[in-house]
Amino acid sequence: MTTDANPHNQGLSLTIAEDLKRLIYAGEIAPGERLNEAALAAQMGTSRGPIREAIRILAGLGLVTAVKNRGVFVREISVREMLEIYELRALVFGYGAERATDNLQESHKQTFEQLLNGMDAACEAQDGNRYYELNLQFHALVMQLSNNQRAHAAYDDYVKELHLFRRKYFNAPGNMRRSNIEHRQIYEAIAKGNPGKAKTVAERHVLTGRQRLLSTLET
Repeated sequence: MTTDANPHNQGLSLTIAEDLKRLIYAGEIAPGERLNEAALAAQMGTSRGPIREAIRILAGLGLVTAVKNRGVFVREISVREMLEIYELRALVFGYGAERATDNLQESHKQTFEQLLNGMDAACEAQDGNRYYELNLQFHALVMQLSNNQRAHAAYDDYVKELHLFRRKYFNAPGNMRRSNIEHRQIYEAIAKGNPGKAKTVAERHVLTGRQRLLSTLET
C-alpha cells in the first residue's frame, strides 16, 4: 500500500498508462486482449505495483474492463453500441452548448480561441494525437459551461466508451479540418448568445462525426 502512495511510483504509473494507451490506440494491444501484469512489468522493467495502478487509470478512461476470475481486457464495443452512444452524446452535447450561452465569460472565449487555433495547427501538422486531445478539451469546456454536473458526467461517460472507436479516425487530415470548422460554428453560436443555434450545430457536429467514423470503418 505504501508503494502506491510514493510520488515516484505515481508518476511512473501515469507514464505507463500513457504508454499503454498509445499501444491500445495504435491497435498493438487489440480489443479483447488480456493485459498480463507480470508480462507488462517485465517488458517495462518495473514491479507489478505501477502496472496495476496504470491499469486502474485505463479502467477509469473506459479503455479496459475487469472480468471476474479472468483478468483485465481491452474493452470491446460493437458498432450498434457505438451508434446508440453517439445518439445520446449528441443530445447531451446539444444541451451543453445551449446552456453554455448563459455562462460564457471573456476568459472562456480566450480558452476557446486557443483550443481552436491549436487544433488548426494540429491539422496543418497532420498530428492526430494532438488534435484528439485538444478536441476533448474543447468539448469538455462546452460541457463545463453547461453548469450541470450530471450532464457533464454523463457526457464524459459516453466519451470514454467511444475512445476506442473514435481515436483512429482523427488521424485523417480531412476529418480534422471538417471537425474544427464545426467547432468554430459551435463557439460562434455560443459567443453570440444564440442558444437555439448552439444546440443545433452542436448536435449536428456529433452526428456528423458519427458519419465520418462510419465512413472510416467501411474503408
